[in-house]
Amino acid sequence: MQDLTPFEPLYTAEEMKAAEAGHEVSELMQRAGRAVAEEALRRFPEARTFGAVCGGGANGGDGRIALEVLRAAGRTAEEGLEGDVLIDALFGTGFHGEPRPDAAELIERMNASGAPVVAVDLPSGVNADTGEIAGAAVRADVTVTMHGRKVGLEVAPGRFHVGEVVVADIGLEPRVTKARLVTREILGLVPRKRPQDTKYTSGAVLVVGGAPGMTGAACLAATAAFRADAGYVTVCAPRESLPVIESRVLEAVKRPLEEAVEAVPRHSALALGPGLGRSEERQALVRRLLETTDLPAVVDADALFQLQPFERSAPTVLTPHEGELGRLLGRESSWVAAHRLQAVQEATERFGCVCLLKGADVLVTAPGSGLLVADGGPPSLATAGTGDVLTGVTAAFLAKGVEAQVAAAAASVACDVAARRGPARGLVASDVVALLPAALE
Repeated sequence: MQDLTPFEPLYTAEEMKAAEAGHEVSELMQRAGRAVAEEALRRFPEARTFGAVCGGGANGGDGRIALEVLRAAGRTAEEGLEGDVLIDALFGTGFHGEPRPDAAELIERMNASGAPVVAVDLPSGVNADTGEIAGAAVRADVTVTMHGRKVGLEVAPGRFHVGEVVVADIGLEPRVTKARLVTREILGLVPRKRPQDTKYTSGAVLVVGGAPGMTGAACLAATAAFRADAGYVTVCAPRESLPVIESRVLEAVKRPLEEAVEAVPRHSALALGPGLGRSEERQALVRRLLETTDLPAVVDADALFQLQPFERSAPTVLTPHEGELGRLLGRESSWVAAHRLQAVQEATERFGCVCLLKGADVLVTAPGSGLLVADGGPPSLATAGTGDVLTGVTAAFLAKGVEAQVAAAAASVACDVAARRGPARGLVASDVVALLPAALE
């Protein structure tokens, strides 16, 4: 039966140890090794020879059992780097840090062999708890992971090394984990309009942004909020931008930027930042709206520029990309890229609110809550304006009363599903907006 839950567990090394406690280790290894061998045979049926790089721990034991199963199936299967297909069984989930030089050399030789690689549990060199890579790491074509997905398989840069992930059932019971993978079923947590709803009760969003030259950002956010099923949207923008916005977003109310605080009543969520500009005056407006209003808010783009911790009890979501998060934390974007989980957790601790870190994986953290990981969508989403679309969708979901961490994760999924309905090449942000209603169905 298909799993229709909004979340799937993502395991750390310690959580896997807890899941395995009380089970016979040799039996688990037999099941794991057989699962690896069977997947290797299924994936590469024409391969006649298999090589394996096996470490000294349980992961290496899994690899050796896989070789036994392959030999029983009539294949030539030996430890070493000779083979049509290689099995990476060097390190297990307990690995962290940088491989020793001898291990790093083996990893580099696997990567340079030209043979397909099947990784056991996760590619050697990838941290199972964080996805971090401190040195050499195997680039697998397929990863057979035991019992459940590991955090490091879903979080970059580790996720770029795993290839296709296959979860093998080795007879363990599911457990509650601190980190969870978001499925498309999360969209079922977003309320639909009810017969008794009005345009205000079905979600009213106030978008603040749209400086000259950047009106498109505010237009995309506003239209995305509508397409995400909000009932009412107002755009507050500089006066000189209003004629452009008036012609591009017919359904939204338009008001000058200086009336933004006055416009807050009758709305149920704020979308701050799309094309707002970075002047001190605009930064002051962002801070005033955050500290003097009690509406849920999503803070993106220019509203993140030089943002400082604020006093606020209402639900708040920051949605930076790696460069913006680096500036918020006083670090280089390259550091954020290498330590995505640590970076987003630091941001949540610093600002005391939900933080969504955009990328090929979307990481959503909240104070006192576990990590949510969502697929960042197809590569086609790497185009200007899609962040503004995400802002509008998140604001719409917040306006409907969805809890902030769930709203942010669900908005990411909605954009992902919409983008996958569009072209693989040449997708633009307005395409994603147009496809949102179908995605929400």
